[in-house]
Amino acid sequence: MRTLTKLTWVEAKLFVREPTTVVFTFAFPLLVLFVMGGVFGNTPDPDGAVFRGVGPLNYYVPAYIGLVISSIGLISLPVHLAAYRERGVLRRLRASSVSVWGLLGSQVIVSIAIAALGSLLLIIAAGIVYDMRLPGWSAWQVAAAFLLGTLSFASVGVLLGAVLPTARSAQGAGLLLFFAMMMLSGAGPPREVMTQAMVRMGDVMPLTYVIESLQDPWLGFAWNPVPFGIVLAVMVAAATLSVRAFRWE
Repeated sequence: MRTLTKLTWVEAKLFVREPTTVVFTFAFPLLVLFVMGGVFGNTPDPDGAVFRGVGPLNYYVPAYIGLVISSIGLISLPVHLAAYRERGVLRRLRASSVSVWGLLGSQVIVSIAIAALGSLLLIIAAGIVYDMRLPGWSAWQVAAAFLLGTLSFASVGVLLGAVLPTARSAQGAGLLLFFAMMMLSGAGPPREVMTQAMVRMGDVMPLTYVIESLQDPWLGFAWNPVPFGIVLAVMVAAATLSVRAFRWE
């Protein structure tokens, strides 16, 4: 436990020093929030055709929390692990008797903490600047969706870091996946206005279901077990594959 605590503390300091982490976890979602807020404002959507009957910012904030989560799993974590392998850090950690579970556990803990901080900044900014109100939300369901989504994308991130050979390749693949998911999973154009082909492409992306699992309780809609189940399945599959594929060098 002491080793895990020390490793987690070191990893947390290293994570926040990474420019890509700062940009895509903290700055980019806030930038998109302010751009969308400037374009659409937060006037409720009366007919519910686009924004499910709520203000655009109420609709988009859980989607941007999904962006925070996915940026860690698709960009920060894979690059971090691949760079460790390239520089021989993983080999030295193994020689220091650090277990694979200790290493990956520290990465997951840091991912949850960073995602929570980035999400909190989004919520505070939306509340102050756009007077966002959530009278019907279910806090515990949002928290459960957040935790499950973060664990799922952390597992995906470890898998990408395990199978991609270099930090450069991990960054390229992660950025491609991140922006594709952003545009097709509901964090860009609402899925309600997409073409059928775009909706079908978004249906195979895990971020779609992370956003849905966050958005329904956030907006006060009935709990839908389907997106939760899909996110859980992605987490289990990615975690299983990442442990099998993980290489120290």
